Formats: sequence, C-alpha cells, structure tokens
Amino acid sequence: MFLQQTSRALQRQSALCQGLRLVAASTASKRHHNRTSPSARGFHATRDLKVVKPYLLADIGEGIVECEIIQWFVEPEARVEEFSPLCEVQSDKASVEITSRFAGVVKKLHYEAGEMAKVGKPLVDIDIQGDAKEEDLKALTPSEPVAEASKVPLTTDKPAETASTSGSVSSLRTEQEDAGAQPAIGNGEAEEPTPKGKHAALATPAVRHLSKELNVDITQIQGTGREGRVSKEDIYKFVEAKKSAQATPQATPTYAIPHVPGKQQETRTPLTKTQEQMFKTMTRSLAIPHFLYSDEIDFTNLVELRRRLNRVLAKTAHPDSNEVAKLSYLPFIIKAVSMALFKHPILNARVDIDAATGKPSLAFRSQHNIGVAMDTPQGLLVPVVRDVANLNVLSIARELVRLQSLALAGRLSPQDMTGGTITVSNIGNIGGTYLSPVVVEKEVAILGIGRMRTVPAFGEGDRVVRKEICNFSWSADHRVVDGATVARAAQVVRGIVEEPDVMVMHLR
Repeated sequence: MFLQQTSRALQRQSALCQGLRLVAASTASKRHHNRTSPSARGFHATRDLKVVKPYLLADIGEGIVECEIIQWFVEPEARVEEFSPLCEVQSDKASVEITSRFAGVVKKLHYEAGEMAKVGKPLVDIDIQGDAKEEDLKALTPSEPVAEASKVPLTTDKPAETASTSGSVSSLRTEQEDAGAQPAIGNGEAEEPTPKGKHAALATPAVRHLSKELNVDITQIQGTGREGRVSKEDIYKFVEAKKSAQATPQATPTYAIPHVPGKQQETRTPLTKTQEQMFKTMTRSLAIPHFLYSDEIDFTNLVELRRRLNRVLAKTAHPDSNEVAKLSYLPFIIKAVSMALFKHPILNARVDIDAATGKPSLAFRSQHNIGVAMDTPQGLLVPVVRDVANLNVLSIARELVRLQSLALAGRLSPQDMTGGTITVSNIGNIGGTYLSPVVVEKEVAILGIGRMRTVPAFGEGDRVVRKEICNFSWSADHRVVDGATVARAAQVVRGIVEEPDVMVMHLR
C-alpha cells in the first residue's frame, strides 16, 4: 500500500516537472522571437522620468519679452532649495530677483551675466533628483567677512563721500583696466595677474547692494572671503584704491575721447534699460493730443496744518519704528487728487481701442492707483500708490517712503511699477515753477507740481500779507477730455489744498 502511494506521488512530480520544462521552452521561444522581431517593445514597470528639468523664465510684467541678466547667485553643480534666489534680472521697468521653484542641483546656466534672456525660454537646468553634495550646499552659503581681510579702517557712515565718489568710480574703471592691461615690470619679468576666486560674483545681498550704491562691478574685485568671495571690506578697499589712483598724477593721462583741436568728436553710448523704457513710453505718449491747464494754489493753510501735524508726529513717533516721523506736502496732494476723481471719474479712465473694429471706448476704473514720478540714480521711475481712496494721509506718506527707498536702491518690483490710473509729478522739490507734463500711456491725465514760493499778496482791507504759492499744471488727453472737465477737477483739488481741514469730513 505504501509503495503504491509513493509510486503515484513520483508520477505526479514527474508530470509536473515535464510541464514546467514545456512552459520554460515556450517562454524562451517567445523571448527569442521578440528579440528578432522588429516590432518588439520592451516592458517597463514605470515610465522614464526626466530628472534634469529646465526652468523657464516666466512673464515678469506687462509686455516684457526679454530682460538682462544682472548677476547669478548660483553656478553649475551648486545645490538650490525651493524659493532659493537664482539670479537678478533687469527689465524695462525694474530689477527682479528670480527664485527657484524646484530643489535640486544646477546643471547648466543658459545665459551669462549681461546677456538678454527671453521670456518663456529656459533659464537654468536643475537636476531635481541629483545627489546633493555638501560642497554644493556650501557654494550657495554666504560666507562671513574675514576679520583679517582688511586692515584699512573704513566705515559706512559717510553718505556725502559715497555720493561724491560714485561718479568718479565709473570714470576710473577704464583707466585702471587700461593700466592693468600693461605688464608690470619687476625683476625683468611680467607679473601674472592674480586670479579671482571662482565665487567672486557670489556675495550676500547686502554686499551686492553696496556695490550698486558705489557703482562698482563686483566681478572686478579680488575677494578675500572663502574661495574668493567679496565682502564689504573688499569693496571699500577697492574704492579707496581707485581714489588713490585718481589722485596720483600720471605722465600720460588717458581720455575716453581723444581731444583733437578744431575737430568735433562723438562717442556712441547705448541707452540704459530705464532710458530705453522712457524712450518707448514717451514716443507712444506724444501720439496723444495734449492740452495744458495751469493754476496757482495758495498753500498757506496747508503749510500751517503740516507744521502742526509734524510737531505731533515728532512727539509720538518711535525712532526705531517704521512710522512716518515727518509729513511732506505730497501725501495731501495725492489725497486731494483722489477725492477729485470721485467727482470726475473720467480722469481715472483709459482709452481702449477694440482690436477687431478699431472703435475707441473708455474703460472706467474703480480704484485710484496714483503713479508718482521719482528722480532716482537709474533715471525717472513712476511707482504706484495703490487704492488711494481707502488710504489716509499718513498711510499714503508711509507708502511713499517705502516706494522711494526701493526706487533709490533699484529694487522696485513690477507690481510697484504697473497699474497706474493717473500720475502726479512733483518737479518742485528740484526747482522750476512751471512745467508741461506728458500724459502717460493708458492714462488720460497727469498733474505737475511746481516749486512753492513765498509772495506778498493783498488781504482784507488791502493789507499786504505773506502767502505760500505753488503752481499746478494739468495735462490731459484731448481726444476724450475737454478743458472744462479738467478745470472743474482742478478746482476741486484747489479747494481741498487751500482748505485742508475739508479732508476731515471725508474720513472713513
């Protein structure tokens, strides 16, 4: 009995092994057929992933199709995290810092500093699955200034000297580069130029901001930090060296333009980005038919009100806070313009021409976004104070301080520069009594403010009194706005400025 059961079990195992051999042979035959067949396709458990991801330059403003790479904050094989800064670009309107949307390792920079990058085209390639090394992370970590790097006692509390030397730094750059191009003679051999560190252009934001203020090319500075990085002390030392070189008399001075007696010489210089934008904007603006309306405004009561308010602010404002410690006249004027727009909303509109039919129409806008022309080292910029109707005078003053500090540092964002509905240009703080401002494209009116001056005037009983007078000059798009409308709006502004206590009745 036992032998029979064992015999049947062995027979079943033999049959099973024979079946497995047949299946293996069939599988091998299919594999051979698939390898030799031209239509064979491989099988993958998962689809192939593209590890290196190109980072595209996104649209950074209205109508901007390209921008200039100012400087890179990364280099190939450097580790970046999400929202880490990649580079700084300069558009027609403002400088913008581009940050990364991915975490990974930079594999390729598609542009060099100074080249024009196209919107929508790859900016950098980032390996989002790359093995990040510690050295890659150190490449982006700002280094602390080396204590022994500079022995020259330099301080930062010299605004007057900084402003006065900013122009001489740029003029000295050509002379020093020319001098550096000549081989230095020492013991009969030419000295090898000292190589800059491979991270010379990588620096902290404070150091880059200082180099911009002093108009210094940071890549021309020999850094003393880790791997040749530039510190603040290096920049000050570089500027001092240029000042010393300028003071040293040279036997054969060089000139940017060779002087030839009796013959006119010309030097061609490309426009800056700000000048290019002004060229385009004003060319389009002068296609608009303008008309000018001017009036004299009595600032006497506003001068007294401002004096009282500044006295209160001086007592209550904390020196370490961001509160405004002193009011100018501009916040009052901006608020008065906003109040006039409630009665004359056409001055807050824009002309819109239908692309299909070519018929013009007016687009009325609900918010009062008032652009303020500012004189900056980069040129004329017009940042925007948004939703003035819902701001009080102190809030407007606070926003003006913020925009002005960003404008002077060249850090205005595209959001700060776009969306204006009407513009106020205060030329009086520089000088000039009368002006004829140009209407900005996509707006229909602009107000120009002249210099305030003290004049004698007749008061009650033919008594001569002292008055503070300022001229307001309005320009408007005569295609849609007539002179009577501007005159009525100007009277509203005049009434509020001459009787500023009226603003109290319109507080919300």
